[in-house]
Amino acid sequence: MSAQYDEGHTVAGWTGFGVASVGAVVVGVGVCMVSAALLVVGLGVGVVSVLVTWVLHLAGWGKPPGRRPREQWGMRVRDPAAREGHAGCLGCRLAGRGRRTAEVATSVAVVGQREPEAAAAAESLG
Repeated sequence: MSAQYDEGHTVAGWTGFGVASVGAVVVGVGVCMVSAALLVVGLGVGVVSVLVTWVLHLAGWGKPPGRRPREQWGMRVRDPAAREGHAGCLGCRLAGRGRRTAEVATSVAVVGQREPEAAAAAESLG
């Protein structure tokens, strides 16, 4: 157990889970009572749980999966990388975060590809 992960133990994750559980209970009661109104309310609570989780994640209370330093494992520790966006995170991309880093990585790769061509052209002239 040398490589330990800290996945899902965040304020955003647990809050979203709690709200979604309430929504599931309301949907279950709606099914048992054959009530379309309770079904709609329960599904609405489910949608709210996704939005609450997303907002908390963007506020720094959710963390990306994977390895992190031990001092960032606690639930009450905010994610320092939340403002820039997490690489490969759909929620961050939907919020417009993380695109800058992806664009920079793409431009670095493009520049890295063009440099040998420029060097070859300079050698042929020189």
